[in-house]
Amino acid sequence: MADQVNSQITDSVTQANVKVLGEVPAYSMGMVYQTMSHSLSLVMESAGLVQSNMQKLNEAIVSAACTKIMEKL
Repeated sequence: MADQVNSQITDSVTQANVKVLGEVPAYSMGMVYQTMSHSLSLVMESAGLVQSNMQKLNEAIVSAACTKIMEKL
């Protein structure tokens, strides 16, 4: 068995490793941005739901207050 490896093989493996190492920061930042976007969208959805529910609560409070005022008259 030969102790030497063809230089084209080692060059190919080295280039593949360098390519992977070069792409990792871009992939990781893409994942970070995607995660942040998803989290922000969930926060905005939650804020919209809270606002909607507060509006419903406000309507119920105003209705109850008007009923109480009308009872006093």
